[in-house]
Amino acid sequence: MAADIAYPVELVAPDISAYRRGNVGVDYVQTFDSGVAGPDAMINAVIHGNELCGAIAIDYLMRSDIRPARGKLTLAFVNPEAYLRFDPAAPGRSRFVDEDMNRVWTLERLDGPDNTVELRRARQLRPLYDRVDRLLDIHSMGTYSDPIMLIHGLEKERRLTREIGYPAMIACGAGHVQGLRLIEYAPFNDPATDRIACLVECGQHWAATSADVAIDTALHYLRALGMIDEATLAAHRRTDPVPEQTVADVTHGYAIRTDDFFFTQAFKGLERFAKAGAVIAVDGGEEIRTPYDDCILVMPNHRAVKGQRAFRLARLGGGSATD
Repeated sequence: MAADIAYPVELVAPDISAYRRGNVGVDYVQTFDSGVAGPDAMINAVIHGNELCGAIAIDYLMRSDIRPARGKLTLAFVNPEAYLRFDPAAPGRSRFVDEDMNRVWTLERLDGPDNTVELRRARQLRPLYDRVDRLLDIHSMGTYSDPIMLIHGLEKERRLTREIGYPAMIACGAGHVQGLRLIEYAPFNDPATDRIACLVECGQHWAATSADVAIDTALHYLRALGMIDEATLAAHRRTDPVPEQTVADVTHGYAIRTDDFFFTQAFKGLERFAKAGAVIAVDGGEEIRTPYDDCILVMPNHRAVKGQRAFRLARLGGGSATD
């Protein structure tokens, strides 16, 4: 059984009621058009309602009057029904209402007969994702891992994340066992187009530092797109610059096979194992070992259950993402 680790809630969920009436005909979505040619860019928050840092980042951009110097910028609170249910006394319960909204981005689900809260909202937002050129999807994690920029691994995505230059770790690889993440939705995941989405995991869900990382990632993203200048970034940034980024390619993703699974340590993520054969988990009595030297553990999920992905493994520079 996965460990149940409790984390303190250090963040306060901002009141987003003032943003309900958007200006694009969709609640909780605002677009700002500079009137100057440039990218059609978007920043997402709270696709998971318990992940507060993205809401804090968008609220900060709005209140600080940070607007694009060129192109269009769309700011979206993606799953407000879940977010508005957040309760610091039970912070994990508001992740979604009916289903995980970051698993529904397949044509079969979007065009299918199901009618959940998350699917209705995804269908409402879909025209925006079919339009924008660039997307930053802000998330957080279940452990005190250092932040990670996640991309599927296409060269266009690698190029953009290098231009963003923040945070320090970039992980390239497939998402989950079931469904597709928004960054893998067809308009972004087509190598023949120049449309790009990336996902930042800013740290533990309710850690104060995750809000700082979310704000700084948004600022670096806008600077990389030429939508704000270096002076604006410097005036608002909260964390130190990253001297060098590390790129790792996901090679394995492990889904739990039995009801008797546990990690051998309280891993937080991005641990590195110098030699192959290190035991990182046990599943139904079977030891799960690192398959190669210099192996990196990515995003261990201590709450995962049978059938869900518990972790990914990655190596520095090279290798292809597989399940």
